[in-house]
Amino acid sequence: MNFPLFLALKYLRPKRSVASVITCVSVLGVMLGVAVVIIVRSVMTGFGDIWEEKILDFKPHVSLVPYSGQILHDEYDLAKKLETIPGVVCVTPEIDTRVLLSSKGRVLAPVLIGVDGDEFIRAYKVGAPVAGTYSLDGDSIVLGFHAARQLGVWVGDEVVVYSPKTLVSQDEVYLPIKWKVVGIFSSGQHQYDSGYAIASLGNVRDLMGMERGVFAVHVKTDRPTDPVKFGAIEASIASIAPRLRQISWREADREIFNALAVEKNMTALLLMLISLVAVFCVMNTLLVLTVQKTPEIGLLKALGFTKRQVMSVFMVHGMIQCATGVVLGLLVSWAVLANLQGIVEWLAHMGLEVFPASVYGLEGIPHRLIASDIFWTSGLVFVFGLAASFVPALAAASKDPVKALNS
Repeated sequence: MNFPLFLALKYLRPKRSVASVITCVSVLGVMLGVAVVIIVRSVMTGFGDIWEEKILDFKPHVSLVPYSGQILHDEYDLAKKLETIPGVVCVTPEIDTRVLLSSKGRVLAPVLIGVDGDEFIRAYKVGAPVAGTYSLDGDSIVLGFHAARQLGVWVGDEVVVYSPKTLVSQDEVYLPIKWKVVGIFSSGQHQYDSGYAIASLGNVRDLMGMERGVFAVHVKTDRPTDPVKFGAIEASIASIAPRLRQISWREADREIFNALAVEKNMTALLLMLISLVAVFCVMNTLLVLTVQKTPEIGLLKALGFTKRQVMSVFMVHGMIQCATGVVLGLLVSWAVLANLQGIVEWLAHMGLEVFPASVYGLEGIPHRLIASDIFWTSGLVFVFGLAASFVPALAAASKDPVKALNS
């Protein structure tokens, strides 16, 4: 064991002094800072995974639309060609348009998806119906759970549907029609359950005054999160339909993912300030220690120890505090994440509802710990600790040995 490490460990031994108390507080501060950052990052990563999963289950992975907003007329031939691409799960020609629904004096403007009934079950992973069925035969419509609640309808009730062509066509009048609610779905995402309705492709064509064609062809793939495989699928789609614009799922929902990334990074930045404050406690500990050990510092310099060696003692002292705090913080964060749901339920039992299921629509609080969060959190704390230890170490090494011995 070299001398700086030996002396730093000697100074760390508890001696029931102010410096010992401050050292313990500093280590606890670093521990809490590291634990909070890792726990929050893990929870936000879990929420990001859930949102991504919900988006991929409900929305298309690739949408093909005309560049000029025209109608696609060869949708079925195109769908057959796209289904031959390896990795493509299903292809659905659709008409997606916003309509006005009314019932019992209540009005809602969801996005109406016109799709064949069998294709809806394959393309939209919304689970079993909450009520009714997904059969789109006849004049029928399937509503999201929250949309049905807002309209005050259930299976068997009728809703009045107003065509958007009424607003854009000045020469023709499109009378509202009545469709019967045959099913209620719940995707687990409030935005989809309140903002979408499903009807047969033929009915939506009639509603829009179209004889044939669709607005878009949607593609679902088996590995949408794999950049290599998904990129190969996109390239194959481009070769089959070069005249159509491709819109990937990340492009279609980029606002959500950008907002999530910004929120996650800003939260981590703010939480890192906690670790920064804790590291400043380490600096205060070293400043107090240099005052207490002034005679010993003078003796060391009188015996011929160099300035670098004296600095090393206090630098090592600070780094040991940071390392201990980081290790304890990692253990605490692991323990909290392993029992996170139990902690949430205990807080709810105590009257503090931190994760209401009625708001988030999830059975448990999601979380996922990734190695990069551990590495950059630990690395930043060590960098902060090194910077915070430098000033007290330099102050100790710069002491005049004669004055230090006489103090």
